[in-house]
Amino acid sequence: MNTILKTDFNLPGLISKYEGKVRDVYNLGDILVMVATDRISAFDVVLPEGIPSKGQILNTIASHFLDSTADILPNWKISLPDPSVTIGYRCEPFKVEMVVRGYLSGHAWREYRDGKREICGVALPDGLVENQRLPEPIITPTTKADAGHDMDISRDEIISSGLVGAEDYCKLEEYSRKLFERGTALAARRGLILVDTKYEFGKRDGVITLMDEIHTPDSSRYFYAEGYEARQAAGEKQRHLSKEFVREWLMSSGFSGQAGQAFPDMTEEVVRGIEDRYIELYDNLLGEKFTRDDRDADVMESRIINELSKIERL
Repeated sequence: MNTILKTDFNLPGLISKYEGKVRDVYNLGDILVMVATDRISAFDVVLPEGIPSKGQILNTIASHFLDSTADILPNWKISLPDPSVTIGYRCEPFKVEMVVRGYLSGHAWREYRDGKREICGVALPDGLVENQRLPEPIITPTTKADAGHDMDISRDEIISSGLVGAEDYCKLEEYSRKLFERGTALAARRGLILVDTKYEFGKRDGVITLMDEIHTPDSSRYFYAEGYEARQAAGEKQRHLSKEFVREWLMSSGFSGQAGQAFPDMTEEVVRGIEDRYIELYDNLLGEKFTRDDRDADVMESRIINELSKIERL
């Protein structure tokens, strides 16, 4: 299976390289080159097998939504020299991730199911059921861990601890709600429901800037709108397009990211099935058929260097 799991590019002006869970990030000072590899993570752990075309799919979707929300606030993107690569401005990141939820699903549902009635300082009433639409979207931030698990945190804790100042945090909430509203509208045009998502922000020249990916299947959860109400009324599982199916497969196999747990066997059939789900989301979310690009790392590096030569540096 043709996957790119690691890159080692010799880029002009390279200062350092950082390998995240699924991305290789090249620091060129004022500019970053972010490579979306075909690595896949769940429960903050990188799985042993990559997913063909995953990096290309995620990066292309993210680019589309960065362009589609650029009127709301500035974002870090400069250009896309390769379907798996984004070149953008380096920002000073806020140490929190802004998670917006329009429905009670995933992590929030599991917390609620286990008895919690307050998540990240947001009170929830009794009697809610899985995948129920919330009266209005809620924001449930997490810490942004350099390694290990991100942790739920409340607005008051963020401000009182000094992670983010009060004025900036209010702007982060405002931008997050506007982005979620836009994402919801764009998804609805494709017959999808944006269930929840996360946003990452930083500052560039003192201006709050949207960073990283946006509205991708790795950072978001989508339901099919058609049949949502009927399935909900019948107590059935929703048809969804997100990475949640990977988490569900892992949990059904006895893995939830806890110490000592062994990965289930990722057979070729499992890997192909995950790839098919990513392609399905791409086709539905962007309204076009996915076309695989050349997966040759040398070609990617050549494209990046060529693009960097055109960018006017600060």
